[in-house]
Order: sequence, then structure tokens, then C-alpha cells
Amino acid sequence: MKKISWLALFLVLFLSIISMYSLYSNMNNKWLVIPPNYVILLFSVIGLVLSLISFKDKSSKSAKVRSWISTLLSVVLIVLLFGVLSFTSMFSGSKELLTTTHSPDKNYTLNFFKTDAGAMGSSGVIGELKGPLWFKRVFYYERKTDQVKLEWVDTHTISINDQTVNLLNGETVRRNLN
Repeated sequence: MKKISWLALFLVLFLSIISMYSLYSNMNNKWLVIPPNYVILLFSVIGLVLSLISFKDKSSKSAKVRSWISTLLSVVLIVLLFGVLSFTSMFSGSKELLTTTHSPDKNYTLNFFKTDAGAMGSSGVIGELKGPLWFKRVFYYERKTDQVKLEWVDTHTISINDQTVNLLNGETVRRNLN
């Protein structure tokens, strides 16, 4: 039982840290290397179950404190993640794949999506750079357009609607057309 209380605590702390990194990477257009939020939510529920099981360990006061801390953190994390998933499913708008392109040397895969937030925002085009597994990074965003004109300049530089983006430098381009 003592091992379960430690496992629950470390799992919940780890999930909290990667949830904060997920928020940071989404806000700053960094590589999103975290699994989707619903996977983190599932593991948070597992952490809650483990922390509830760990209440059976009555060997020391520290085991009881660990159980309470992991239970409270997992409940808070579950509520926050459920709120984020609900909010994004209701207010994210539509996202439709326009095109996928590969660099001439096949090192980069770029997906371009047409977005439409409906009455809550504007439409536009976003470009995502795909990485291994579920890793991705938004590197291009342009409002008030619904098409992309692509041309590879070299193996790591692409021209998108007459805007040049160097993927090697990790550039992010935001265009607002009036």
C-alpha cells in the first residue's frame, strides 16, 4: 500500500506538470509534445483511483498526507481538464484539412487547415508542422482567407501566400489581413 500512495502522488504531480506545459506550448506556439487532453484526463482518473486505494495504508501519518494530497490534486486536475475539454469542444469552431505538403527531402510534413469560428471569431488558415507520434506545432496563421498558395524555396523554407517561413529556425507567422 505504501508504494501505491507514492505512485499516486508522483502520477498526479507528473500529470499536473505536463498539463501546465501543454497550456504553455499552446499559448506560445511551441512543440506540443504532450498527449491529447483526454488521455491526460484518463490518467488523472487512474491517479484518483490509486489515491483512493492508498487510503487503506494506515502505517504512518505521512502516508495519510500523501493520500490526501494526491486525491485533492487529482480531483482539481480532473475538474480543470474536463472544463478545458468541454470548452474546446463547444467553442473551437470547425477545422477542415485543405492540403498536406512534404518538403523536397521529406523531412517536414505540413498540414494546412481552414478554420471557421462562426459567430465567435473569424475564419482563416492555420499551418501545422507534424512531428513524430502526436507531436505538432502551429507555425502559420492567417486570418480572413480560405486558401493557401504553397511553394518550397528550399528543403526547410516555404513560401505561403507570398510569406516566407523558415522551418529550421522555428519561425511562427501570424498574418492579419484587413
